[in-house]
Amino acid sequence: MNTIEFKLTGRYALFTDPVTKIGGEKSTYHLPTYQALKGITESIYWKPTFSWVIDKVRVMRTIQTESKNVKSLRMDGQYGKDRHDLSIYTYLRDIEYQVKAHFEWNMHRDDLSGDRNEKKHYERALRMLERGGRRDIFLGSRECQGYVEPCCFGEGAGEYDEVPELSYGLMFHSFEYPSESGIEELYALFWHIKLVKGIITFQRPQDCPHKRKVRNMRIETIAVNREEEVD
Repeated sequence: MNTIEFKLTGRYALFTDPVTKIGGEKSTYHLPTYQALKGITESIYWKPTFSWVIDKVRVMRTIQTESKNVKSLRMDGQYGKDRHDLSIYTYLRDIEYQVKAHFEWNMHRDDLSGDRNEKKHYERALRMLERGGRRDIFLGSRECQGYVEPCCFGEGAGEYDEVPELSYGLMFHSFEYPSESGIEELYALFWHIKLVKGIITFQRPQDCPHKRKVRNMRIETIAVNREEEVD
């Protein structure tokens, strides 16, 4: 009742490897991260009443990369006559995924307990998915436009259906925000990712084996207009 399945496509994607963020030149992971897919699903439909959980993603097309010259801000602070510098970004090209996700109530928002109507939010999510999302879809970076549409997870032939396993080692999973954990600290989560017959089955954030504190963060509260919650 609370699960959606959709096809995600785009010409380019940039699921940035954190190691490459420091020098101004970015390089993408070969696979989408949990956090990126969660953000995309929230762009389809989201309310503070619930949180999206990404169950699986299926890689449909061959993994390809393409490097581009990008004019970015200089990182050394020595601007001189020009604040910009030439960087090389490595993108994924011609991506297509199938995504399966479901929502769960955010139990840290007791003030929104009256809005926990599963049928209402599920039907709204389906309507927004049919329309291509409530907000613009970005594939890891704002310059990478994405597109979503309903699908049946597992339908059609994928390029990696016959590949038993591809291991990518330790990768970034997601951020654990105070609004969902109830703790006023931001954590970065990491896990060991495997592509099994074209499918990544994600661990839940609380099950990730590696957790690193980023900084203290205050829990944000969102004022709710009760009139807007009336159907």
